[in-house]
Amino acid sequence: MASHNLQTIKIDDLDIIGYSVGGEETVVAIPQLDVCFDIGKAPDQVISINNVLLTHGHIDHSAGIAYYLSHRKFCGIKPGRVFAPENLVITMRELIDVWGRLDGTKIPAEFVPMAAGDEVQIKPNLFVRTFPTKHCRGSLGFSIIEKKKKLKEEYLGLDSAGIVELKRKHIDIDYPVETSLVTYLGDTRYHNFAKYDFIVNSKILIAECTFVVDEHIDRATAGDHMHIDEFSEMLEKLNNEHIIVTHLSSRTGIGAAKKSLKKKLGAELYAKTTLLMDRENKTEP
Repeated sequence: MASHNLQTIKIDDLDIIGYSVGGEETVVAIPQLDVCFDIGKAPDQVISINNVLLTHGHIDHSAGIAYYLSHRKFCGIKPGRVFAPENLVITMRELIDVWGRLDGTKIPAEFVPMAAGDEVQIKPNLFVRTFPTKHCRGSLGFSIIEKKKKLKEEYLGLDSAGIVELKRKHIDIDYPVETSLVTYLGDTRYHNFAKYDFIVNSKILIAECTFVVDEHIDRATAGDHMHIDEFSEMLEKLNNEHIIVTHLSSRTGIGAAKKSLKKKLGAELYAKTTLLMDRENKTEP
């Protein structure tokens, strides 16, 4: 039996699974891409995923790191890779050492320090790219980028022998193409994300909108979280096919949040939007 009752949103051939309530827990995973954005309390369903992308150190996003790493060892799985803001890595290593002493065993771990603008390959043709967010010191967002090569138009009619001959002559016959598959903002205030093409055109955007009540603007500002007015402004500048809303405040019910989003976003944007925690969330074939 799974330890968590996670929500699932299906978009094409991807499953977005997770749980996200502001201040309680946030974990969002895409098994097909082998990534987990933040770890929450480390539900069983994400233990087998090899790459954890930690946006910041707040405990509702990071509490499960030690269990994730320890349970992989228990299950005979190689150490997971935890990509985290570089200012957190020393402290995280210290934390895992302490948990290992408490547990009476060494917990294997691989921490990858990340700064804004870094890019690391995680699978063939698949890369993690970071960008700065506006939440706490060092906080990051992550995009999953697919990179491929396409044959130049002038060579499309060539047979395999012709292609081989051009390669033998060291002629460039293809060009790089990158596709932003998923972008995860994590916790953040409004930021000019539109200056990054890979965020603007990311197929899937997973973004917090913690506060959807007009009177909660001050709460959003105090905690460096997104208010619905900023959320709407941000989305107007982006071109995502699917928008998944996370980190809704526990003060607001799903029904009220959907009503506010529909009013603020307008019909076109709202039609692309799903609240992660909505039990009636939409799916794509």
